[in-house]
Amino acid sequence: MASIEKRSPGVWRARYYDSAGRQHARHFKRRIDAKKWLDEVTASVMTGNYVDPKVARTTVSDWCDSWLIGYGTRRKSTVRQAAVHVKVIKAHFGTTPLSAVKPSDVKAWTVTLGERYAPSTTYATYRRFAQIMSDAVHDGIIPRSPCSRRTSPPQAKQRPYVATTEQVWALHEAMPAHLRVAILLGAFVGLRVSEAAALRIQDVDYMRGVVKPQIQYPQEPLKSETSMTPVPVPADLALLLSANRAEYGGTTVVTNEVGRPTTPYAIERAIRATRGQVAGLPEGFRFHDLRHYLASLLIASGLDVKVVQTRLRHANATTTLNTYGHLWPDADESSRAAIAVALSAREDSSRTAEAD
Repeated sequence: MASIEKRSPGVWRARYYDSAGRQHARHFKRRIDAKKWLDEVTASVMTGNYVDPKVARTTVSDWCDSWLIGYGTRRKSTVRQAAVHVKVIKAHFGTTPLSAVKPSDVKAWTVTLGERYAPSTTYATYRRFAQIMSDAVHDGIIPRSPCSRRTSPPQAKQRPYVATTEQVWALHEAMPAHLRVAILLGAFVGLRVSEAAALRIQDVDYMRGVVKPQIQYPQEPLKSETSMTPVPVPADLALLLSANRAEYGGTTVVTNEVGRPTTPYAIERAIRATRGQVAGLPEGFRFHDLRHYLASLLIASGLDVKVVQTRLRHANATTTLNTYGHLWPDADESSRAAIAVALSAREDSSRTAEAD
């Protein structure tokens, strides 16, 4: 229900009632402006883009706070990461009403982010903002999100450093004795550092040669069902893991000097302290780079993308290809050979026809 009435000379009041029965009114100097406003409101209701004016004044900061509370049901590490992104978002858009954020504002913001952060961090922060704005649309706070393919910064193209087998073993020998098993879990099982630190004795089948990641540090669920995929390991590696258990005991596979559970930080700190002793390892080499070594090892052995995906416990093959596609050998020569076979078949067919 909507109406326009003259309140006093030169003042027209336009009003309407929303679906909840609440009255909304505005005053205009001209009747034509009042009618235009009501027409716009009616059109937004008909198209499903209507937003309560009071709700539309919600600031980015207020919505981020509410959104983060609802996001708190996820893993603690995921929530901590989201909180970091939200802090950056609020620093730029905090007092701005959600409805006032334009695509051009988002685009300019991503340029600013790119000047301060690495491409991967810029992209991750933008994706978080896009997620937050999309949820605001879902809640009916804004009619549409200012984030789209046009406002997105480019996704960082990962070209990981791949250590040689000699470098991996040299790093293994340089590590403190009680943490050498962590290098084995990273380079030959493909565990992430939080998974390696939390791997329990019962998560390893030493007889059958199977590692079954179940949790990550600190005693949290893994990020997906795919991450819990059992990883087969050769007998030689199972023996090394068993020998480490016999020497250090404890409830976890990776321990400190006295057999107590260790932390991801302790493992990374040891790598930072020893990587300089290994010729050729870059200064930024970290535990996660051992997964890259495993990927290169599997690819060089001729395994296809689906097998590599499964061993690395990626959710889909796209992630595997985006990260390691450049490591598959002889791509150019293989494509040339395939085309050459087709051309050769045509030539053979022509020669046979001429002979007949």
